[in-house]
Amino acid sequence: MGRVVITHSTYIEGLIPLLKQLAQERGIDTVTPAVISRVRGRSTSLRLRISTPITGGYKLVARRGTSAQEVFVVTAREREDLQLLLDGLVPGR
Repeated sequence: MGRVVITHSTYIEGLIPLLKQLAQERGIDTVTPAVISRVRGRSTSLRLRISTPITGGYKLVARRGTSAQEVFVVTAREREDLQLLLDGLVPGR
């Protein structure tokens, strides 16, 4: 079981419960939410997608409304496996 690193005071609404679900999955070591920013597009629901590989894991982008937040995940899982896991997470559970 991994851990969620709480470092900021501001998060996209509903992100932390989703990241806690992710951290409980096998092979996930650390989940760290980072920079939040405004984006041009609009996402009606909270979505997580893999952006780029980093040393030891991946950078994700969480989107909701006109906000986007970077999330760093340290994991040994493969990209496709991690994306399937992200797609299966249920917001608000």
